[in-house]
Amino acid sequence: MNVEIITIGDELLIGQVVDTNSAWMGQELNKQGFAVSRISSIQDTAKAIKESLDEAIARVDVVLMTGGLGPTKDDITKETLAEYFDSELVFNQQMYDDLCDLLKGRVKNINSLNRSQAYVPDKCTPIKNPVGTAPIMWFNHGKKVVVSMPGVPSEMKEAMANQIIPRLKMRFETQNIIHKTVLVFNIPEAVLAEQLEDWEESMPDYISLAYLPSPGRIRLRLTARTDQEELALEDISRLVETLHEIIGDNIYGDEDLPVQVLLGNELIAQSKFVAVAESCTGGYIGHLLTSKAGSSAYFKGGIIAYENAVKQNLLGVCEEDLIEYGAVSRSVVEQMATGAKNALNADYAVATSGIAGPDGGTEEKPLGTVWISIAGDFGVESQVFQFGKLRERNIQRAADMAMVMLLQKIKKK
Repeated sequence: MNVEIITIGDELLIGQVVDTNSAWMGQELNKQGFAVSRISSIQDTAKAIKESLDEAIARVDVVLMTGGLGPTKDDITKETLAEYFDSELVFNQQMYDDLCDLLKGRVKNINSLNRSQAYVPDKCTPIKNPVGTAPIMWFNHGKKVVVSMPGVPSEMKEAMANQIIPRLKMRFETQNIIHKTVLVFNIPEAVLAEQLEDWEESMPDYISLAYLPSPGRIRLRLTARTDQEELALEDISRLVETLHEIIGDNIYGDEDLPVQVLLGNELIAQSKFVAVAESCTGGYIGHLLTSKAGSSAYFKGGIIAYENAVKQNLLGVCEEDLIEYGAVSRSVVEQMATGAKNALNADYAVATSGIAGPDGGTEEKPLGTVWISIAGDFGVESQVFQFGKLRERNIQRAADMAMVMLLQKIKKK
């Protein structure tokens, strides 16, 4: 059973608003066994809406639409759907009563624009919107279904979770869709694909593999579509076990979670604390580690040591080493990590010092050179990386790699 998602709005096409609706809908539909075959964003025009519906209905069983349901003249989705399904817009008393209850205490009078929200096509099944005024409309089109929902994310999510998905599950049979994601770092995609050629060939036909690369990392996603869930879980477990035998040193996680979450979870499991000393990353590692609720259970704090004097005064970096080797060096970054661990009384520490760009590179230390160090009861370990010429990417990759290095090390304990 296939689903297509259509988001409506010129604001999406010009980049004024980012379409988060389709990503959320895709995730939730997938969890429930619905296969999303296409996602598209279209203009706020009757022509675009009708043409997109023609094409989608010919392809899939269910079309889910969001957007264009406000009370103003630029919102034309409801009127267009009425025309498309050869319907008349009729006043729905129940929807009007719900709207009045929702707006009670918020507006003095229900004006004509508010009232217009209670008009819906007579060939749709109206669905209550408990958190907004826009109508939710369900159309049965032969064996196909078309649903129109508000573009406001909170309203769409409420409708999908509590109304649309439960109704779809009653109407259509679905398969089990099982995903398993393995997180890989520090290996190019083409090299990884070559190493895994025989492993990939050994997969059962009902399991597929996707490479999802990002700077410095690759997510390997195994997907099984089957009615035999237990067998699929066994086959995926076997494949992951074999994968660890092939590239185990390059795997840092078996859950599709950000590295800062994986590291936080591991630190909590060990009842340990981490501190950070950051130069080129400018506090970004600390930001990522504290973006998870409950991070006070594993994060001590950080020192943003951008200037050399801060490295000396707060982290105890030797002035002679800064002069002889420079701030971007093994000696300095190791002292930064040790200094942060001691100053903040942490079990572990990570430190970064590099040339993020766009200026500052030399022949000896080109743009993108970053030293990363981790410190703990295992001592101090460091590694130098060449990340490239893009400042934001260098900061992101340095932060990720610092956390991956520590995660890999403490998982082996």
